[in-house]
Amino acid sequence: MILHKYPLGPLQTNAILFGCEETKKAAIVDPAPGSFDLLLEEIQEYGLTLDKVLLTHSHWDHIADVHLLQAKTKVPVYIHPLDAKNLEHPGSDGIPLFFPIHGAKADFYFQDGDRLEVGRLKIEVIHTPGHSPGGVCFYIAAQKVLISGDTLFCGSIGNLHLPTASADRMWESLRKLAALPPETRVIPGHGGDTTIGHENWLNRAENIFKE
Repeated sequence: MILHKYPLGPLQTNAILFGCEETKKAAIVDPAPGSFDLLLEEIQEYGLTLDKVLLTHSHWDHIADVHLLQAKTKVPVYIHPLDAKNLEHPGSDGIPLFFPIHGAKADFYFQDGDRLEVGRLKIEVIHTPGHSPGGVCFYIAAQKVLISGDTLFCGSIGNLHLPTASADRMWESLRKLAALPPETRVIPGHGGDTTIGHENWLNRAENIFKE
């Protein structure tokens, strides 16, 4: 498995590029502000073919360069339907934008438990609302990798003080992640990697983070 992350934009959002070593098909997760040129250069450098853009959620710092990728590559974009409106109309979730963000329309909508493929890589969609209604994680079981967006960080969780956030749903989502194998590598939307085993507080998150 080919996997690289690039912290970009004013919030150092992790734009992620991963792909299948056998078929050279690749996906981009959460094209952060300023990621467009870099990601296309990296795809060319590694001899990859872009197959999908996958969005963990629709907050502006995770979708800023989606419209550029659509216009340049015509690659299909996937998102959970509960976050689709904010992808089309950035800022409609009530979160102030640092600068204007062009909207984009998703080509496909996924649901909890859906299975996607990038080459021979098998990806399970885990719906993890809390930080946003349509937040998801991408679990690549054979490679023991979880791309967690802003649901789970190293030692922390996504902001629950946003207009569309829900603390109760976040606790449910974290309990889902706690059931994954402890050796699973977690690649979050911001900051460094961790593992499910390292975050051994997931089933107690409500007691730790609830105000």
